[in-house]
Amino acid sequence: MNTLKVGDKVPDFTTTDQDGNKVSLSDFKGKDLIVFFYPKASTPGCTAEACNLRDNYKELQEAGYTLLGVSADSEKRQKNFATKYDFPFQLLADEDHSVINAFGVWGNKKFMGKEYDGIHRKTFKVNGEGVVTEVIDKVKTKDHAAQLLG
Repeated sequence: MNTLKVGDKVPDFTTTDQDGNKVSLSDFKGKDLIVFFYPKASTPGCTAEACNLRDNYKELQEAGYTLLGVSADSEKRQKNFATKYDFPFQLLADEDHSVINAFGVWGNKKFMGKEYDGIHRKTFKVNGEGVVTEVIDKVKTKDHAAQLLG
């Protein structure tokens, strides 16, 4: 796993969001982004994280950020997740791992004694030039917005 670090340029990517719209990094040129990766839509930790960001969305916007949530879930699963919890931000359905690989968040994980490959829960702040300005490795799912605004 070769995760992007502060100062790295994010490789351009194109994938689709929960509505099937094409989304590329270049769409956000000149905008500060928060790109948060989560393992699976509608699971308890991922729901807590995304709902915390939703509940603090106004403050994040006022701080100048556009949010993108990313997992390897299908468009349909992302759509259901976004609709159920009324998320005001796009969720990327990165089934081909183009975004996940661009950021380097796929790798070996351990859970309950088992090892497997999956998405590491990480969040990246990316400036308008596509350069990583911050990486949060230890995401607090219930208080993630405070980590981003702090």
